[in-house]
Amino acid sequence: MDFAITSYQQSLYDSALRFSQEVLDKGAATRLSKHAFDKQLWQKAAEFGFAGLPIDEMYCGSGLNVQNTMLMVEALGKGSRDLGLAFSMCAHLFACVMPLARFGSTYLKQTYLEALSTGGMIAANAATEPTTGSDIYAMAATAKKVDGGYLLNGQKTFITNAPVADVFIVYAKTAPEFGFMGVSCFLVEKSAAGLSVGANHPKDCLSTCPWSDVFFDDVFVPETHLIGSEGAGGAIFHDSMIWEKGCLFALFAGALERIVESTIEYAKERKQFKKRIGHFQSVSNRIIDMKLRLEQCKLMLYRAGWKYDQGLDAEMDIAMSKMLISDYAVQSALDAIQTFGGSAMDREMGIIRQLLDVLPSRTFSGTNDIQREIIARKLGLRSA
Repeated sequence: MDFAITSYQQSLYDSALRFSQEVLDKGAATRLSKHAFDKQLWQKAAEFGFAGLPIDEMYCGSGLNVQNTMLMVEALGKGSRDLGLAFSMCAHLFACVMPLARFGSTYLKQTYLEALSTGGMIAANAATEPTTGSDIYAMAATAKKVDGGYLLNGQKTFITNAPVADVFIVYAKTAPEFGFMGVSCFLVEKSAAGLSVGANHPKDCLSTCPWSDVFFDDVFVPETHLIGSEGAGGAIFHDSMIWEKGCLFALFAGALERIVESTIEYAKERKQFKKRIGHFQSVSNRIIDMKLRLEQCKLMLYRAGWKYDQGLDAEMDIAMSKMLISDYAVQSALDAIQTFGGSAMDREMGIIRQLLDVLPSRTFSGTNDIQREIIARKLGLRSA
């Protein structure tokens, strides 16, 4: 068992961290205060490689394995305060580009994959619905088979990237009576007749990441735009969630490291009662707990990535990693606020912002209660 990363992996991480700090973090405070999505900056990140990390080089991706993809995304989370922009990029890649790359036809990949991997197009994953959330087996959206394709009807809500998307990866029921096997997956262009996108919903967390509702009113989808086979949508969605929970949550691990490092630096400089506050045991113990959480998250994350790359069953490891990172990122952000005291309220320091941005990690890609159900099933405590 080798815990050391290679010089190649270190160079990947260092290049991603440097780009995130020098390019993506520039002007972050202004964007955050205005809740502004910067499409030009998003495209720069895509051109750097973040939109195609694990995508085959023949489609202008980087061809990275899971472990190396995690390292790059972790550096992205650590290097830039604009976690909303980073989350937008990761949602594009792991929930949209990866399903297309892994299950799309040669036609779809040749038509869309290069543009999606290099920033020419932005994608949005349209699965969540107003009444059923991300339970795609209970969704109301339908895709009725007609001559040459399908007619798509329904509403999707809280769809990340929807206001700026060029294409949508849409899940809808083609055969409701077949349950898991009755859901299909489609690629739909924003310009399709009958497709409309609602106004951007402002939010306090990940505020620079745009999201909105999407409506489908008899949208004709050519049969060529079916991803995988009819009825394979459930399996495709499940696969994409494994990528999301595994690789996307490396973003929050990076954010957690930034929280820990900023708290350590503050504790070394801030003085109370003529001593640096890091000298007080109550403060140092709190920071030590933060450091322990960070290292546990990294070990769990890297092990999950290693198992996936080895072709082993990594679903439980990924679920545990997602839970650990989301819970620990929130707890450490709260501990940072406790350490900073009143200074945490300062907008320029951004400590409260860090808490707001990691809070959604507990609910995205399935709540932690859902992760516990997955783990229980893998342990044989639930039926499959």
